[in-house]
Amino acid sequence: MTTRTITHIRLSGGTDHKHVVRYVWVDASGGVGDDDKPTMVDWIDNQKGLAFVGTGSNRVPVVVLHPISGQPFLRTRPDGQWTNNLLALPHF
Repeated sequence: MTTRTITHIRLSGGTDHKHVVRYVWVDASGGVGDDDKPTMVDWIDNQKGLAFVGTGSNRVPVVVLHPISGQPFLRTRPDGQWTNNLLALPHF
């Protein structure tokens, strides 16, 4: 199973999670890449990829939310509490 740590985000049209349109990530082997939101959603949902934000004890998993209306988007959910870890990342 492939893992990635998301390090940067790009927002468009707003400032919340559904407005993140692109993610920069580092994979477990040190490779760096970036993907748009639909690609990251597909990678987690269908290719069984694992994404995280942070490192060490601050590392939290990234999950895909599928709202009743609108497109799926990524969020983090450590210890059952929704957080803004993705939104706190540097923007590019």
